[in-house]
Amino acid sequence: MRTGLAMPLALAVLGGALAGHLGAGASAQGLGLALLVALGGRRWRAGLLLLVALGVAGQLWLARGGELSPGLSRQELILEGRLAAVTRRDGLQRLVIDVETCRPGSPGLPDCDDLSRARLGAYDAPPMRPGERWRLAARLRPPSGFANPGAFDYRAWLRREGIQATGYVRRAPAPRRLSAAPFSLRRRALAHLDTRALPPTATRWLAALTLGADERLTADDWERLNASGTTHLMVISGLHVGLVAGFTLALARGLARCLTPGGWRMAVWPWWIAGIATLGYALLAGLEPPAFRATIMALVGLWVASGRHAPGPWQAWWLALALVVGLDPLAAWRPGTWLSFGAVALLILIWQGRPRPRGVRGWLWALARSQLLLAPVMAGGVLLAFDRLALAAPLVNLVAVPLVGSLLVPLGLAGWALAWLPGVSDGLWRGFALLTQGLLDGLAAAVAVLPLWEPPAPLAMPLGVALILAGLLWALPGLARSLRLAGSGLLACLLLWPPVEAPPPGALRVRVHDVGQGQLVALRTARHRVLVDTGPRFASGFMPLATLWPDGQRFDDVIVSHGDLDHAGGLAALAASHRVGRYLAPPGAELPVAAEPCVTGRRWRRDGVRFRVLWPPEGTAGLSDNDRSCVLLVSAGEHRLLITGDAGRRVERTLLASLDGPVSVLIAGHHGSRSSSDPAFLAAVRPRQVVVSAARDNRYGHPAPAVVRRFRALGSCLWSTARDGAVTLWLGRGQGLRASAERRGAGGRGGVEGGCLAVESPPVDAGLSPVKARGR
Repeated sequence: MRTGLAMPLALAVLGGALAGHLGAGASAQGLGLALLVALGGRRWRAGLLLLVALGVAGQLWLARGGELSPGLSRQELILEGRLAAVTRRDGLQRLVIDVETCRPGSPGLPDCDDLSRARLGAYDAPPMRPGERWRLAARLRPPSGFANPGAFDYRAWLRREGIQATGYVRRAPAPRRLSAAPFSLRRRALAHLDTRALPPTATRWLAALTLGADERLTADDWERLNASGTTHLMVISGLHVGLVAGFTLALARGLARCLTPGGWRMAVWPWWIAGIATLGYALLAGLEPPAFRATIMALVGLWVASGRHAPGPWQAWWLALALVVGLDPLAAWRPGTWLSFGAVALLILIWQGRPRPRGVRGWLWALARSQLLLAPVMAGGVLLAFDRLALAAPLVNLVAVPLVGSLLVPLGLAGWALAWLPGVSDGLWRGFALLTQGLLDGLAAAVAVLPLWEPPAPLAMPLGVALILAGLLWALPGLARSLRLAGSGLLACLLLWPPVEAPPPGALRVRVHDVGQGQLVALRTARHRVLVDTGPRFASGFMPLATLWPDGQRFDDVIVSHGDLDHAGGLAALAASHRVGRYLAPPGAELPVAAEPCVTGRRWRRDGVRFRVLWPPEGTAGLSDNDRSCVLLVSAGEHRLLITGDAGRRVERTLLASLDGPVSVLIAGHHGSRSSSDPAFLAAVRPRQVVVSAARDNRYGHPAPAVVRRFRALGSCLWSTARDGAVTLWLGRGQGLRASAERRGAGGRGGVEGGCLAVESPPVDAGLSPVKARGR
């Protein structure tokens, strides 16, 4: 391959990845037409590049086409395949299965032959190991996740990992092991490690640092790594692969010098041995995306360093990028890819044209200079990708990188190389354990002084860009110091970026968060924050509320409509991580926090916005839990918001006397169930905007088709968190009545039904009895 082709090849690969992301319609036609024009004009180089782009795009189109059909959502499927990954936690096994065959459990359903990878949860299942083949009965759904402002995009993560469906394993029919896992040196190594008398922390870190078994790290381990900005040290990345390549090359060239003293510099075989060792280590570590990416970069780096017809550093950079994305097109959408290639590009900039360091002092200064110039750029990249900033990272990495690279990883790998001498190996690993504990103590101390910072979403983008630009100002060669200082001063002004958008006095921002089958409504006035309900807590213990805001938020009022888990399940996460002025709840509600009574007639005013409780009365005897729901009416200027919780039709008819006219926004009662949204009640309140808080493909069929038709007949604009994600509305003084959805184009503004799309839910799941369905 001509070195001059590296950059065009990389751009063609990236163009193909973009075309694959956009879809197989116009993208395929455009690329195909361009290829025909190039071939017709005998532009063979352009034709080759377009063919590469088509190949990359085709891989993504096939992966997207293999996603589970919506018609199979929550239906029973029989899967056969090999387990690619297994993690265990609290009785739950989390599986990633490479599907070999898939068939519906019932006749008349669409086929699922194209499904190739799924992520499953298995409760109380027999022990499973990676590499085993299993037959499983599962209920799946297409890749999906919550869509909330500034929160983790689980759906995008699933697609980046090539996962085409998620779900859970059914207990009946019971899972059946079809074949044992083939021999794996990595599993043998992990089993050997478990037999050694090492502290648990050292065992976990040794497995992660040398074998890529990061699934063994605990949540506390990851929290400490994230907060200190050292997560990159715990995956098999360029540091580890580069050490193996460099050490093997040094040994092989030393051997060549002994065997052929006069011609060892020209010997080719040491470079081949180093490349083979690099690839073998990556295979031993599982060849996960970070290891795969680092291996490609290391192999290209060995070629460059060999000096034999090798490309220059920038051509090598483009070639490595083309190979990584061409062989794994999903890498184009992984933040780690761009952080890795960005770091290498910056190192090339920093050291291009500079003499090689000499002596210990020279190398120490080179390490410090590289880390100080990399720190702001990498911090900005992490902030843009993950919405967090590890304030301790620049100082911590000055110590952690050489400690891990020069001591921990070599000690760990040397222990593996001498595993056939248990006494020597255990001695090396005990040294590893002492250094690991010292590193952990140091990370904890650094994080205590400079904790992880999660800036507000509006500030994250400008701050991340400013850090990257500031780092580049000091890294680019040839710039005058005065220009660097002036540019850094101008970029510092971005810290004055306007804070989180807050409503003016007399206005109200309403955000119905996407929390699945539950409800969480956040209300914000000029200076006050109110939560109505806290979302669900699932059987696994997961609470969506824990993902919505950084720790340490202040909420003036938290109103719990009633004690059901889909409304009050997030209280534990709220109380543990945030500060609350007061809790309000219906009389008699059993909650883990002390609450004041939320009863008829209670009212207060905040920043010109009026809050009034319409229900329940002080005496709630004889009322069901749902009918004791706290009903809140909020008035902001000429607009009114009504939240009825799970109150049923009887309560709704009782409320008519106290409502006194229509409302602007209604949070649909009981998630759009038929037990609420009484026709007479709706005719009286005539909401202009209606939001249904429900989960996608929920088994209750919310919102009920009959309820959707009632809102349609009234001309209401209907939103659903299941399809639209979080829905944000602005009410009150100077706001008009504005609404927007986190998932744009998912049913929020499509020009249907007067600009609002009224979508009825699919029929209730066949596995749910009519009695249970009617009760919902």
